[in-house]
Amino acid sequence: MQQTEKEMIEKALSGDQKALETILSGVQDMAFNLSLRMLGTVPDAEDATQEILIKVMTRLSAFRGESSLSTWAFRIAVNHLQDYRRHMFAQRPLSFEAYGADIASGREKDVPDLSGGVDEALLERELKLSCTNVMLQCLDAESRCIFILGTMFRLNSQAAAEILEITPEAYRQRLSRVRKRMAAFLAEYCGLSGTGMCNCRRRVHYAIASHRIRPDCLEFQKLDACGYDAICSFTDAMEEIDGLSQIFADFPAYRCPEEAAARMRELMASRSFAEVLHE
Repeated sequence: MQQTEKEMIEKALSGDQKALETILSGVQDMAFNLSLRMLGTVPDAEDATQEILIKVMTRLSAFRGESSLSTWAFRIAVNHLQDYRRHMFAQRPLSFEAYGADIASGREKDVPDLSGGVDEALLERELKLSCTNVMLQCLDAESRCIFILGTMFRLNSQAAAEILEITPEAYRQRLSRVRKRMAAFLAEYCGLSGTGMCNCRRRVHYAIASHRIRPDCLEFQKLDACGYDAICSFTDAMEEIDGLSQIFADFPAYRCPEEAAARMRELMASRSFAEVLHE
């Protein structure tokens, strides 16, 4: 017989480590994907995911069941990431204007072949996956979060509004505004839109020279890809995707890297179990 959410939480709070691991494993993929899209790089996402899981673990005794456990964990993740200031792009903020100017500069014309013998198609794919995350960093944290929830996680307005603690109407209005901003940039600059001036294949060597991608470490392609419907229980009532937002919706979600999950298990084993749960 399947355990209810309440029973699982009660077991975890009573000291059942297996129950706690089950709870954390149920939210770790969501936390990693939200962190990856909000912060832009895999290493920063792994660090933030561990911090989010620690918050879920240490605040579990405060869960009152007023919303689902998924919604509660999502809210913890969103609040943590909107205030996160230790990731790379917090130190080097981006804007659509600066990113567009870099694309329009034509600097890639003078860069030699830096592929190191790695297949060009793999490098192009890595750049596409990296570039979508970089584009997201051009939005302020709140707008970025709204766009990610609506376009990649595809939460409906009721679910997203509950997580963000705003009204569904306010969420829909903000999502519409940020989609228009992103669509305008994509239409002018991104080749995936069919009209933009950028071409991933042409920019590969420039991306290597500017340390955007590394031929010896294709971070996105090392990840275990899956669909957002596999990690998010809200997708049975999805937000509709319109226009150029489909570019983002078509990219995969990822399983939380085993290294990050293993660090969490090590942390649990290294401290007093009761102390972690009730601190």
